[in-house]
Amino acid sequence: MVTNYDLIILGSGPAGLTAAIYASRSNLKTLVIAGYEVGGQLMLTTDVEDYPGFPEGVQGPDLMMKMRKQSERFGAEFLLANATKVDVTTNPFKVWSEEKEFVAKALIVATGASSMWLGIESEKRLIGKGVSSCAVCDGAFFRDKPIVVIGGGDTALKEALHLAKFGSSVTVIHRRDKLKAFKAWQDLAFANHKIKFIWNNVVEEFLGESKLTGVRIKNVVDNTVSDIECSGAFVAIGHKPNTAFLENQIKIDEKGYIITDPAGVKTSVPGVFAAGDVHDLYYKQAVTAAGSGCKAALEVEDYLGK
Repeated sequence: MVTNYDLIILGSGPAGLTAAIYASRSNLKTLVIAGYEVGGQLMLTTDVEDYPGFPEGVQGPDLMMKMRKQSERFGAEFLLANATKVDVTTNPFKVWSEEKEFVAKALIVATGASSMWLGIESEKRLIGKGVSSCAVCDGAFFRDKPIVVIGGGDTALKEALHLAKFGSSVTVIHRRDKLKAFKAWQDLAFANHKIKFIWNNVVEEFLGESKLTGVRIKNVVDNTVSDIECSGAFVAIGHKPNTAFLENQIKIDEKGYIITDPAGVKTSVPGVFAAGDVHDLYYKQAVTAAGSGCKAALEVEDYLGK
């Protein structure tokens, strides 16, 4: 049996949930295909201190649950599963999930982005054995042990600051001689006595057999190689947008980001809109994702003439 909707939203982070709030409040019959857990990457974030309206901060999962309840109050429906196939070559658009078919007049893609890895053999072998990409998930395993973080952007410093609560030391390894992160994160990291930096180095190998014992790094200036002992290594080099399922259907750039119009939400296919990290190359903040979810829902309302 095929179920028809005005709008299907793929993803349930701040972009998808904000879109669901606005769309359902405008009386659009809305389905959120949320994945197996509502909330996106904020479900892995303990302290959100920069989302407006929470002077003492808010837990990421708490914020996401409030957004879900708000959208459900206006009638949004949720499916806790992944979309397995999407067809936007004809309208109405078709979405499949666990052998169920859904049809919608409009589609918002808010599938977010996944952690990127270095791609070396030893990394793959030791994932879950000391190598991770999620400090919130795994940081507590390395209490009073030395930890390294690989990267130099916002993600790396957020991970380092969280890991400093647990580890005996946190060493940030960055391939350049200065950080890319916002100054506020830099100030916090530089002020933390547990965090130190190794500049102009890249990780060539993760050391250890059954568990991580260290990392081998190479200086990109003089090519010297050295080993650093550590029990945990967290790869924090950015994220890759989850858009592979849309290849050859809408315009996507060489990095996998959905190409949108200057307003930032219209894709190359009329009726298909993008929100959040799937098209945001620069900001990647919960509040900017929510803003783009709002814009996408308003554009859907205009597109459908509601």
